[in-house]
Amino acid sequence: MNNRILFISMYMGLISLLFSCFMDKSKAVVNTPAFSQANSIFETPIALNGLDQTPIDLTSFKGKKILIVNTASKCGFTPQYKELEQLHQKYADQLVIIGAPCNQFGNQEPGSTEEIGAFCQKNYGVSFMMTDKLDVKGKNQHPLYAWLTKKDLNGVDDFEVNWNFNKFLLDENGKLTHYFGSSTSPSKIEEYL
Repeated sequence: MNNRILFISMYMGLISLLFSCFMDKSKAVVNTPAFSQANSIFETPIALNGLDQTPIDLTSFKGKKILIVNTASKCGFTPQYKELEQLHQKYADQLVIIGAPCNQFGNQEPGSTEEIGAFCQKNYGVSFMMTDKLDVKGKNQHPLYAWLTKKDLNGVDDFEVNWNFNKFLLDENGKLTHYFGSSTSPSKIEEYL
């Protein structure tokens, strides 16, 4: 019985993954009328903690671009950690990368914060910032993702996080400028930095 449930869960996860690849709604929102109305994330108090439960003060990143990515350790897109780390190393003076572990897609991030941190360090040498586990959608959606996905908060557009490794890019003033789906490689984002 447990194997059957596991198989069904994996099958549904695969279907969702395939769907998300075909429905990749990556889009730039720069230079649209909505962008000029965008709100700054720095104006919205959002409580956020790192994997070690140390508070993360988003306002400390003023003057740098911010790339926020919902991550998972057991996903087909998990190798993107390597490219995210490369971006972090190359652009550390102008870009902050924040990985947000999430277990809402196919149960692909089941571990504790300690296990997540150890996995990321051991397998990909991750040294960029990681938050504690967050819900990126649904009734327990974290305020960070509420701001990223709701036009009435970000002032730009509504977005749906439909799988692991969706990416949101904010400018130096904390305004949302781009949304990229899971299948967009982090290396492709380099042209927007």
